[in-house]
Amino acid sequence: MLPNCHGGPLLQVYFTSSRRRTERTSLRKSSILCSAAMNVIPSVIRGARRLFHSDLPLLLFPVRSSAPLLTWPQSRRFASKQVKGQKKKQNPNPKMDKQEVEIRQGMTAEALAAAMNKDFDHVLEALLNTSLDLDSLNPDSVLEEKWIKEVVTRSGMKFRWAKLSESRERPNRDVQRSRPLADPSLLVSRPPVVTIMGHVDHGKTTLLDSLRKSQIVSTEAGGITQHIGAFLVQLPTGERITFLDTPGHAAFSSMRARGANATDIVILVVAADDGVMNQTIESIQHARKAKVPIIVAVNKCDKPQADPQRVKQELLAHDVVCEEFGGDVQAIHISALKDDNLLALAEATVALAEVLELKADPNGPVEALIIESRTDKGKGPVTTAIVQRGTLKRGCILVAGRCWAKVRFLFDENERAVTEAGPSVAVQVVGWKELPSAGETILEVESEQRAREVVEWRSHEEEQQKLLEDRSAIELKQKLHLEEYRREREGLSHLSWRQRKAALYRANKTRFSMRPSERVENEELSLPLIIKGDVDGSVETLLNILDGYDSQEQCHLEVVHFGIGEISENDVNMAEMFG
Repeated sequence: MLPNCHGGPLLQVYFTSSRRRTERTSLRKSSILCSAAMNVIPSVIRGARRLFHSDLPLLLFPVRSSAPLLTWPQSRRFASKQVKGQKKKQNPNPKMDKQEVEIRQGMTAEALAAAMNKDFDHVLEALLNTSLDLDSLNPDSVLEEKWIKEVVTRSGMKFRWAKLSESRERPNRDVQRSRPLADPSLLVSRPPVVTIMGHVDHGKTTLLDSLRKSQIVSTEAGGITQHIGAFLVQLPTGERITFLDTPGHAAFSSMRARGANATDIVILVVAADDGVMNQTIESIQHARKAKVPIIVAVNKCDKPQADPQRVKQELLAHDVVCEEFGGDVQAIHISALKDDNLLALAEATVALAEVLELKADPNGPVEALIIESRTDKGKGPVTTAIVQRGTLKRGCILVAGRCWAKVRFLFDENERAVTEAGPSVAVQVVGWKELPSAGETILEVESEQRAREVVEWRSHEEEQQKLLEDRSAIELKQKLHLEEYRREREGLSHLSWRQRKAALYRANKTRFSMRPSERVENEELSLPLIIKGDVDGSVETLLNILDGYDSQEQCHLEVVHFGIGEISENDVNMAEMFG
């Protein structure tokens, strides 16, 4: 028996075998130690009493396993590791990291919503009960800095300012007409470039036909020139002159201006029976702006009703003073149809060219001017250019605008292949990667890589310019929209925002109930256009005419596509889609 921890009756344990007696001795020693502990901690004693009255043999005398027993240092070491390895009690409410939103000055409501991965309605909800007028808030509205921060804070997020990207200035890789002037001793005489200008149907192309002994008039649609023609004419005296034939119709003003800028002398053709007309006056203005001397050719003098003197007197009103009136402008009376006095006109042109002392440098990089461009079925993009400096040969690398070319073929005005073209020679250039616009300047570069660099730089500059224009247009549109919005709500300023919302809904109930497609059909009439032309100048003329269209209120004209070349299947499909 073991004594009770409080001196009461002993707990008796009976064992029936000798092995149990040995274990009884160990139990007695443990009981003594337990008694000492019970004197100190009464609560432990009560727990021990319950332990002894329970299944004592199962708890105090476990079945030995085959594994070796641990020594005291080993058990202490493993026990300490077990304590250290225990997981700490996790916080049931861990601190969540707030989402970080990148903000910047001048953000729109839609951009702020996208930065927070939310929609526009979330921004409206976050700005409720603030002094900001929610009725005027649109997805494109620019928010002030305090409202941007307010939305982010109310959304349970934190903000950080976007880092300003340092835009490095790109080096200028463009090519310029900056070659120094050549030694005067190396300059050679060149043929003059003469542009024939005047009113429509005054005989410009007939005059050129008589000089070239050709029949260009018979190939023109309606007998009206619609392109710029460049021709090299060799006179009976041996002199060579490059003629440019420009359209006289009122629609081709840009072509006449381009011809005046590319010429040395202007021959102003005026019909003796018709006098000075609108395009005659315009041609005078182009020549004066380009600072080019004028020779007046009074045509159709063979007609009975011809009055050359009246023509020269009418020219005085536009500061064109002929020699017989004390001026310096030569006036030649001709008849292009009957070849009357054409030699005198050619001699006057050659004499004026000698006075001007026209010379050029045939060496060095090529400089030329595109007077017309078109797309040919077999040749691809083709340009007609006048060489102004250098000698153009096959294999030259050229840049014009945002296009470049490696010259594959050169053709003259009669479609004959030539190997080279010197100054003042009109030539057709084949080998362009894309079709450049008429009026562009052609410059020669040293390699294809250099040509690509120039084209890339010019494309970049054009994009930057377009971005600036778009930004200005957006700001202007926002300003107009804000002014219109304020005018609409001047009569509703005394109402609350809910009352204003209801009033606006009632006012626009009919418009809001309609589908967008029905609304467009009812509001305005529109006519989509697809413009195709044989040459760039004709397409340019049509676009200029459409720019002057001033009846948008009655019918809105929309240019869907424009291009150069024949009508293709894609053009028909596009017309069917927009029609």
